[in-house]
Amino acid sequence: MEKKEVQHQVHLDAATGMLTGNLQEVASHAGFDNVLQRWIQDLKDADNPELHQLIVDMQELKAHFGSGTYDKAVIGRLLGRLGENTIKAAVFAEGNTKPRVEQLGEALLQAAKQVQNPQASPEQDLQNNNQQNS
Repeated sequence: MEKKEVQHQVHLDAATGMLTGNLQEVASHAGFDNVLQRWIQDLKDADNPELHQLIVDMQELKAHFGSGTYDKAVIGRLLGRLGENTIKAAVFAEGNTKPRVEQLGEALLQAAKQVQNPQASPEQDLQNNNQQNS
């Protein structure tokens, strides 16, 4: 396996790990900015026009977190869109990278839900989804 491929997998694992924690706490760590920057660079290195929106959203998310003011609506929207587009982008990944991309997409969607409804338990979340589908 190529060294660069292993680095991409390490970056994906780091991003997924951070997103499954407490987002406010994670966002305050200096390392979070570095994780976002590495992720942006990995996407740019892929040189795939299909990934352009991911890069734009990642840069916007990085800038938003860097501003020190957290707008839940902006963060939730970006995380949700990043989650959906990351899952779609998994088709471009190969080998052991593909499941990591899919896991990252799922973590992004969960993080978006956490931001948009931080007090919801899994039961409340399920109840809210059922009400929206009615």
